[in-house]
Amino acid sequence: MALTRQTMTDEQRKSVAVEYLKAFDNAGVTSGGGSILELFATDAQVCFPKWGLASGRDEIGRLFGDVGATLKSIHHHFAHFNWIFSGGDLLVCEGTSHGEHRDGPWRAGVPAWGAGHWCDVFEIRDWQIQRCFIYLDPDYAGRDTGRYPWLADKPNQR
Repeated sequence: MALTRQTMTDEQRKSVAVEYLKAFDNAGVTSGGGSILELFATDAQVCFPKWGLASGRDEIGRLFGDVGATLKSIHHHFAHFNWIFSGGDLLVCEGTSHGEHRDGPWRAGVPAWGAGHWCDVFEIRDWQIQRCFIYLDPDYAGRDTGRYPWLADKPNQR
């Protein structure tokens, strides 16, 4: 069990989460020029759909490398984030994004059923991300339509 060294406010935890999301938009480089992995505790966990659970910085680095290799660019829409604070180490960020996947572009809301809406659940303590579970549709380019019959009647507005 890790000892708590410093009590953080909700806004301080939010600042760590924002730094993480901005680093994603900047190819894994933080505003201070460091690696996104430095934002994580050494024993942190990250869960990403269709990848699974990564434990520790080395595995998290592999997860981000695997996912990042499929992305040409990503841009989070910071002005439209919804934040939920627990009053403790947990916080939730719901947001939208756009970018370019190797299979094609995406933008939240285009089409309405496509990728770009996401929700991250963070546990942040001692200025480090202890846990980040990422909830989104990893089919960024919207090509996995054959398995979902309800999409046959929906227009693809790309």
